[in-house]
Amino acid sequence: MTTPPRIEPEGAPAFSVAEAELAGLAGRLAHRAEEESLLEVAYRIVDSPVGRLLLAATERGLVRVAFEREGFDGVLSGLAEKIGPRVLHAPWKLDGIVAELDEYFAGRRREFGVPLDFALSHGFRLSVQRRLPDIRYGRTMSYRQVAELLDRPAAVRAVGTACATNPLPVVVPCHRVLRSDGTLGGYLGGVEAKATLLDLEHGAAAA
Repeated sequence: MTTPPRIEPEGAPAFSVAEAELAGLAGRLAHRAEEESLLEVAYRIVDSPVGRLLLAATERGLVRVAFEREGFDGVLSGLAEKIGPRVLHAPWKLDGIVAELDEYFAGRRREFGVPLDFALSHGFRLSVQRRLPDIRYGRTMSYRQVAELLDRPAAVRAVGTACATNPLPVVVPCHRVLRSDGTLGGYLGGVEAKATLLDLEHGAAAA
């Protein structure tokens, strides 16, 4: 099996002196905000086999994983609106999840252990998302089976909506939920990303 590429931090462009000073200032401000308990959301962008991912965390845990196709600026604006305006680039705050994602994409991790913050989900969607990690690595379930698991057999469409709006894709594995006929169905990161994740898990589970 070909080993998937290791996750690497976002590429470091060639900064001018002024840009480098500005980046350093931003980093110092983020550290100061953390020290004074003013940092509400820390974020970081990394490369992965399914494209660039934006990772965001609160003091309670990982709150958002976003694909580039969602528009990172819009995602950050949404976090500022729904959680708090103090959203800063503080990559060191996401070191734990980056290490776990690295292991996952290399086929060495089957479940995630970082704390999660489900602040962006509510009601039945939250109930669905909290149960998704029960679908074992390398396995899949249909939307109908998930609805039945939650004793809501008629809520198949609502399960689909909960998966489509999952704020923590990859880590909360909505990619393991398929249509009843076995086809992939939709995915926030695109069908190709969903297929990549499933192929990775099936290959690692069979190894």
